[in-house]
Amino acid sequence: MSELFDLVLIALLIACALAVIRTKDLLGAAIIFSTYSLVLCLMWQHRGAPDVAMTEAAVGAGVTTVLFLVAIGRTVRREK
Repeated sequence: MSELFDLVLIALLIACALAVIRTKDLLGAAIIFSTYSLVLCLMWQHRGAPDVAMTEAAVGAGVTTVLFLVAIGRTVRREK
């Protein structure tokens, strides 16, 4: 059962990574990246590293996502 959970988490990580690469929308990419970070947090917790999981949740899903969203919000799109 534990191996199945690991495989599901790895599959979700790969799917999120590919989705971030393929998406053209910056806001969507930031949200998918946040999801990637949360899945990685679950993996760290499942592997027995709660300190690393909490750091990943705080920095990866929290601070980094907020910084990405602020940067996207302050960016002006210029089209010809």
